[in-house]
Amino acid sequence: MWSYFATWKRGEMDIPGFIHECKRLGVEGVELLDFFWKDRAAETDAVKNALAETGLPVGVYSVSNEFVNPDAAARQEQVAIINTGVDSAVEYGAKVVRVFAGNVREGITFEQALAWIIEGLSQSAAYAYEHGITLALENHGLLAGKSRQVETILRSVASPALKANPDTGNFLLTEEASHDAVEYLATRAAMVHFKDFQVAPNGYTGFAYTSSAGYKLVGTAIGEGEVALEDCVRSLREAGFDGWVNIEYEGTEDPLTAMPRSVEYAKRILGK
Repeated sequence: MWSYFATWKRGEMDIPGFIHECKRLGVEGVELLDFFWKDRAAETDAVKNALAETGLPVGVYSVSNEFVNPDAAARQEQVAIINTGVDSAVEYGAKVVRVFAGNVREGITFEQALAWIIEGLSQSAAYAYEHGITLALENHGLLAGKSRQVETILRSVASPALKANPDTGNFLLTEEASHDAVEYLATRAAMVHFKDFQVAPNGYTGFAYTSSAGYKLVGTAIGEGEVALEDCVRSLREAGFDGWVNIEYEGTEDPLTAMPRSVEYAKRILGK
């Protein structure tokens, strides 16, 4: 649903509306994010009705957590966020919960931050395992932005309930070729985000992300940017990946026009 953030922010789409839009696009399932609940108790019935009406499954339930915090109680709150996401996945029939690690913070060493990330994810992975859910760690930020950083965390936690969510666009933000990173993590992937960026032209003044090397990157419909997505698909197939591939659009074009092109491109390269 993050693809429709701009539409949601304008008050033009809620979670049921997103589900019905996905049905119109002809996709096979939806990824729900805890971010978009405004009043969960009041919205739950409408969301479940939309799922029943469209017949679309919830393939992934996503949460946003941050473990880099010197306050132990605050870190436990982040464990609770993931555990609540696990409960939500069980409620909605999803088998995967997308999670984050954390990001750099002034005055905190890389080693200390990594230790807190491993500690927190170890706790939540144990809870997920008990409930038959797999956590999928996204390459997000600078502490887990590269494929080898993600792999280090997975190896350190060493739980069958913690795998990877390679996000094809995010690798560009850390100066790593997306297809190489996906190939490296393919056997560990529980899900994948298809995202695409292009380098901003000189003089560009709109919204853009800044890579670790200072390049400006602008979101595009997938297949229209720098990411070699067909190579990513090839690596995933060779690794025997059979999880969800979810489109995440972060461009400035209206998602109601960009997403149909993204879906059609994804269908083509996936052979759907």
